[in-house]
Amino acid sequence: MKQLTATGLTVDDAVEKALMKLEASIEEVEIEVINEGKKGFLGIFGQKPAVVNVSVLVDPIKEAQAFLESVLDKMGVAAKVESKKDGRNISFQITGEKVAVLIGKRGQTLNSLEYLTQLAANKNSSHYIHVTVDAENYRQRREETLIQLAEKLARQAIATKKRVALEPMPANERKIIHGALASEKQITTCSEGEGSKRHIVISPKLRKINTADK
Repeated sequence: MKQLTATGLTVDDAVEKALMKLEASIEEVEIEVINEGKKGFLGIFGQKPAVVNVSVLVDPIKEAQAFLESVLDKMGVAAKVESKKDGRNISFQITGEKVAVLIGKRGQTLNSLEYLTQLAANKNSSHYIHVTVDAENYRQRREETLIQLAEKLARQAIATKKRVALEPMPANERKIIHGALASEKQITTCSEGEGSKRHIVISPKLRKINTADK
């Protein structure tokens, strides 16, 4: 973090000097007033300068994007990275000719890149930043596939009246499955297993037999 201690006749004057030297705007810094200064008698005797400590705030987007681009470069992947911010959510979209290698089996490589980029974004951030990394809109295509799979297996569970266990999935993909079937009244979903073996189970809701029907 770049920081500078500056002095001036007033706090504003000291801050202005610091901003010029740091080549930063007032919105990009954090200011700590060490001494407000003293005008002195007749503006001369006993005069003390104002002292401020100005620190340039880290931009999580720039930090994260620089990290992601450096990883792609080391992987030998020539790609373009575009960022988008929505509050505390930052999304990065990677495009290029050979980005398929960044996705990996069922998005595992992409998930690893996302995790590492999120660590980079939060390294010097004062509040938590949520990061999403995508390549050629893989996550949207994957979401559509998961929803179709969820609906298909839900119908299977209802027809066979048996539980259906899905393959292990990361938390974000399990969330998609749960959400897709949340309004389905004939089945329930739950997550079972630990760690990398955590998976979703779709269970049919068996109709309770009313003794009055016998």
